[in-house]
Amino acid sequence: MNKSLGIVFLVLGACLLVYGFNAADSVASDFSRFFNGTPTNRSLMLLILGGVLAVSGASFLTKKD
Repeated sequence: MNKSLGIVFLVLGACLLVYGFNAADSVASDFSRFFNGTPTNRSLMLLILGGVLAVSGASFLTKKD
C-alpha cells in the first residue's frame, strides 16, 4: 500500500513541478516579477506543493516495511 501511494505522490508531485515551472515562465508571472519581484502566487503554490508531494512520495518509496 505504501509503495503504490509513494508512486502516486511522486508522479503527481513531478507533474505539479513541471506545471509550476511552466506557470513561473508565463507572461503573468513575468509582469508580477517585474512589479513585485516575485512570481505569481499560483506558480509558487504549484512549485511548493509539487516539491512536498515529490519528497513525500520518495520517502514512502524508500521507507522499509
